[in-house]
Amino acid sequence: MAQQDSKKIFFENLSGAGKAIAVLTSGGDAQGMNAAVRAVVRMGLYVGAKVYFIHEGYQGMVDGGDNIREATWESVSSMLQVGGTVIGSARCKDFRSHEGRLKAAHNLVQRGITNLCVIGGDGSLTGANLFREEWSGLLTELVEQGLIEADAVQKYTALHIVGMVGSIDNDFCGTDMTIGTDSALHRIIEVVDAIMTTAQSHQRTFVLEVMGRHCGYLALVSALACGADWVLIPEMPPEDGWEEKMCEKLSANRAGMKRLNIIIVAEGAIDRNNKPITTDYIKNLVVKNLGFDTRVTILGHVQRGGTPSAFDRILASRMGVEAVLALLETTANTPACVVSLCGNQSVRVPLMECVQTTQEVQKAMDQKRFEEAVKLRGRSFENNLRTYKLLAHRKPESELPVSNFNVAVLNVGAPAAGMNAAVRSAVRVGISEGHKMFAVSDGFEGFYKGQIKEIKWGDVGGWTGQGGSLLGTKRTLPAKHVDKIAEQMRKHNINALLVIGGFEAFLSLLELSAARGKYDEFCVPMVMVPATVSNNVPGSDLSIGADTALNAITTTCDRIKQSASGTKRRVFIIETMGGYCGYLATVGGLAAGADAAYIYEEPFDIRDLQANVEHLTEKMKTSIQRGLVLRNENSNVNYTTDFIYQLYTEEGRGVFDCRKNVLGHMQQGGAPSPFDRNFGTKISAKAMQWLSQKLVETYRKGRVFANAEDSCCLLGMHARALVFQPVVQLKDHTDFVHRIPKEQWWLKLRPLMKILAKYKTSYDVSDSGQVEHVIHSRPKDSDASVAM
Repeated sequence: MAQQDSKKIFFENLSGAGKAIAVLTSGGDAQGMNAAVRAVVRMGLYVGAKVYFIHEGYQGMVDGGDNIREATWESVSSMLQVGGTVIGSARCKDFRSHEGRLKAAHNLVQRGITNLCVIGGDGSLTGANLFREEWSGLLTELVEQGLIEADAVQKYTALHIVGMVGSIDNDFCGTDMTIGTDSALHRIIEVVDAIMTTAQSHQRTFVLEVMGRHCGYLALVSALACGADWVLIPEMPPEDGWEEKMCEKLSANRAGMKRLNIIIVAEGAIDRNNKPITTDYIKNLVVKNLGFDTRVTILGHVQRGGTPSAFDRILASRMGVEAVLALLETTANTPACVVSLCGNQSVRVPLMECVQTTQEVQKAMDQKRFEEAVKLRGRSFENNLRTYKLLAHRKPESELPVSNFNVAVLNVGAPAAGMNAAVRSAVRVGISEGHKMFAVSDGFEGFYKGQIKEIKWGDVGGWTGQGGSLLGTKRTLPAKHVDKIAEQMRKHNINALLVIGGFEAFLSLLELSAARGKYDEFCVPMVMVPATVSNNVPGSDLSIGADTALNAITTTCDRIKQSASGTKRRVFIIETMGGYCGYLATVGGLAAGADAAYIYEEPFDIRDLQANVEHLTEKMKTSIQRGLVLRNENSNVNYTTDFIYQLYTEEGRGVFDCRKNVLGHMQQGGAPSPFDRNFGTKISAKAMQWLSQKLVETYRKGRVFANAEDSCCLLGMHARALVFQPVVQLKDHTDFVHRIPKEQWWLKLRPLMKILAKYKTSYDVSDSGQVEHVIHSRPKDSDASVAM
């Protein structure tokens, strides 16, 4: 495919020639580890380094022999979708001893390995750093014992370490997300969604224990994602007397016609006296005090199992490539670093800073400094906890502020999974802030027809896990009916608007902003939250619904590729949605291990298609059995999916055969992913709080009047932060003809996808090489959610 110019061409800046890199997984397994191993191996080979597997973690390093094997390109094929770690992981007492580390050093030197990529938790990474610090002394000992030549000390003078955190608990400070966490959330939410159906049938209370011996992230985010009645985590134990308050909450919910109760407990949950809170204790408490039919479910290792989510595959692939770059750039004086995620950016942070901060969290908890423990966990954790408290616990009417403001919320555009979570969040936050909330059915079409009614706290119960749009959504823009919409605004005294939707929602706010000169009714604060599977809204790196669509694409590609198992060589041509935006095709291709992805943003011609066929033909002559090609629906008017299918069929004749599949609207359907539920919940809560602030600021002489540019904004994820941007200012950044932003961050991932598919291509490393500190890597005023 045609190449875009990069600021820096990879081969001009870095070379791994003559270097040896070893990759190991250590500690507990986590889904996505294999994607990280695959990325390290292929990126290492791409730059000309030798790459080695170390099987069974540190134990394999100590034992040596066949446990340390050279990796090839083909040896990491077909492992992207496999859970756990195929190179094995083991706890190793031997490595904790000096003698064990001496053996490990000997085994590495024999193979010329001085670059280690360690995928594990804080214990594994701490051990790696100790090994690095002792390295020169260990080599001196090996010379004294006659096990290596004296010149080896000079030749292998330093050991370079780069870490990636693989942990489903997300318990490592210095990164917003660890490899495996999102997949674990998928397992939890699958179970919770299944349990909710049976619980509703029998009016039951379920107490679920999720993993997290020292960290409550899984419990907290799963509680947010399913709207749990109560959550118990180690970082923030409940106040004394919590038992009575919890029973009151459960009883009130049941009295409000809620047929089920969900209580989520982290396995390390404690009370204010550091005494464990067990699921059995909670069950007995509910049965004794309320007499509710109560069941306990302990998820256990189910959370570690299954195939990795799209998010974890992409995260691990990005981290693996960045880890190789870090190893190639490191010097003897560079501290060992961890490749981390901050908002939507990969960063490098000093390993021991992260470890020390992680250990400080436990110290703070042991010393009952719980507020500090939450802050040390980072802004993402803090914001999750704050949002859960805001949405789960309704204040009595007497304690609510009285604002006398009416706020309308509506969905605009095509349905996207996570919209309902966003609406629920907006309604409950708005009520908590004293507003009267109004729901508009069927977007602006329903607005001008007067389909507007007040919506209460209880009306949105159970909405987080529902797909589609329960309010109803249409693509109708307001301009044609602006007079009738203004009339409805006046009739219901609407003082602010929250619009949740895609590109149509963006166009709608532009039209309403333009109508302010003629209609005072639109001189109110307005904000948009992006929600579309296409992820084509300017001003935001991510949209609600895109993650669910990516998981649908990835799961389908996995099944399609599996269908070819045991058959002759086969290439699959898959068409994805997205309009003119190639996000789903590109990022879905990265998650599914595609060989090519055709998109509008990167023009291609017949020569590129022919080159791709020849590339696949060469790969098929080796051990590769299956190929995968994705095509965005509007990538090219002439090179259609049928055309590409026929071309590959003809040119691959005698080497491979072809199949095609148009995924269609299945990408929009189904229950929202944990990411979309959480992202929708948090971004909508922030939008609602912004509206409250603007309402107060613009209230003058008994009315709201807001006509400044910054009173009509889009709230989007931009790099590391959630940012409010005036929609008028985003016009210059928008290609209105093709309904896409002029600049799109994910285009930088395309070379990465090609490298992992064995193409020679340029790679932009201008953003790499920056080592940041744990504290400084967090934006000051950001509620940055986890992001891809």
